[in-house]
Amino acid sequence: MKTKVMENRCKFWVPKKSRFCANSPLQNSLFCGNHTPRTNNQWIPCPIDPSHSVLQENLGSHLRRCPLVKQVQSLSTQPFYQKGVNAGKEDEQEEPETGIPTSGCFDIVTSEMKRNAVYSLNTSEFFEMIRKIESVHAQICNDIKDSYKIPEACGVWIKGEVERNVPFQEKHVAQQASMLGNLEEFGVLERIDGKEKCELVERAENSNGVPAVVEFGAGRGYLTQMLADCYVEDLNLNAVESLQGLPYIAIGKHLCGPATDLTLRCCLANERNAEQCGVNCYLRGLAIATCCHHLCQWKHYINKKYLTSLGISKEEFHAITWFTSWAVDADHGSDLSDVIDIKLHPESIEGEECNGDANGVEAIAKNMKAIERANLGFMCKKIMDMGRLMWLKEHGLQTRLVKYVPSSISPENHLLIARHVGGR
Repeated sequence: MKTKVMENRCKFWVPKKSRFCANSPLQNSLFCGNHTPRTNNQWIPCPIDPSHSVLQENLGSHLRRCPLVKQVQSLSTQPFYQKGVNAGKEDEQEEPETGIPTSGCFDIVTSEMKRNAVYSLNTSEFFEMIRKIESVHAQICNDIKDSYKIPEACGVWIKGEVERNVPFQEKHVAQQASMLGNLEEFGVLERIDGKEKCELVERAENSNGVPAVVEFGAGRGYLTQMLADCYVEDLNLNAVESLQGLPYIAIGKHLCGPATDLTLRCCLANERNAEQCGVNCYLRGLAIATCCHHLCQWKHYINKKYLTSLGISKEEFHAITWFTSWAVDADHGSDLSDVIDIKLHPESIEGEECNGDANGVEAIAKNMKAIERANLGFMCKKIMDMGRLMWLKEHGLQTRLVKYVPSSISPENHLLIARHVGGR
């Protein structure tokens, strides 16, 4: 059976994954549409979904039948679809956060644009920014503890004793188990009769509904960015019929970049409106593993007000998001996320002017030691996640930010946990 499945796969070898492409080949071809040999001037990325390419001469007809267009058109007819409801605003002072989307265009600030902005700084401006990041980090990031928790209930998974049709991947199972272990320790999940149960805070006597679990970003990791772009931003959770009258917990393992912020808004920003409308759909707790901070955008970020109060401007936010990529571009055989005493020495580097190199900040950045770059990246990740934690606190939740697995398992190891306590 396995041999037959392999025969029906594209014969393009994917070096990074040490396997053949999982897509089906085109008729009368050994390769799928993405890997069929082609000349560069014949094929272009689809402007709607760049993950696949189309013949330039067929672009017009493809835009009318692209699968993503059909999905979005179908989605827009659903009662829970509300365009831009969780998107956020470029300017926090535009209007109160009512869940009503703002109009106007929004331009994505790409990683290349962020990098070019940093490289355009002079050395004094660059190191002044580094000093500010170190100062803010020292001020607000003092309570992020290691919390690698494997609950007893997950033992059969850790040992690989569960029958299932998907390959056993130890690092993913370890992350999932630790997420559940932290939810259990935080009181969102409770062990009852040897199984994990949802703790409803005010217990069953105050609610007739069976608790629900809403998983954001489910599926393969690369689908999460599409979800952030096309679905979570427009999801009005209060209009999901199956959740009416139910308390729920929200979970998400690696919600890429702004998907974390969109999810937090989806779960919380419209609760006041839901209560006013008599909708009984309440968040009881959440666990979100954040990642890909370099993709974050100022408009989407959940707590611009908090960062602004710390003296961080929109432009500095873009630089901070770019620096976060430095945390994951090194060898993490050692746990670099635990290195907190590495300091840059701007005075000596400024004095040397990088040996007169005309490239200035670009040369400085490229000549920094890997451990210095990684440490700066981790500091920036913590600052961004602490802003998210503070936003949850402002909405009345008990919160915690932990490192839920060692960075040797995943350098993207921040877990944001929260729960409602009392009065719900």
